[in-house]
Amino acid sequence: MRVTVGQGYDETVTRVRELLADAGFGVLTEIDMAATLQAKLGVQVAPRIILGACRPELAQQALSVDPRVATLLPCNVVISVEDDGSVVEVFDPAVMTDFSPVLDDVAGEARARLSVMMDALTNDQKDRDATRA
Repeated sequence: MRVTVGQGYDETVTRVRELLADAGFGVLTEIDMAATLQAKLGVQVAPRIILGACRPELAQQALSVDPRVATLLPCNVVISVEDDGSVVEVFDPAVMTDFSPVLDDVAGEARARLSVMMDALTNDQKDRDATRA
């Protein structure tokens, strides 16, 4: 799941956090890839952050159906910079059903909630474009 928006990186990170919260997800982990690669390898890369998003109710449901799903939790949301704006990518929870078909209901709900977040980012962009026109 991927969307590109014309917003700046910092603004996009803030907006994604807000929309994740609106969708019932909390951010459990945060990895600043640019800072980590700079500190560990002395390499400079464009800004990129990985947010580990979790909705505890869905995580508990998934774990009760198939405890092996823990290897796929939390759901990663990546925000990065590209030439045409900020890119938001989300690990598609539907992939969990390839791992374990009994996770279909949980994966479907997680995907629906994350799709709402991605749609809101797209609508934010459309609203900005309409304002400029």
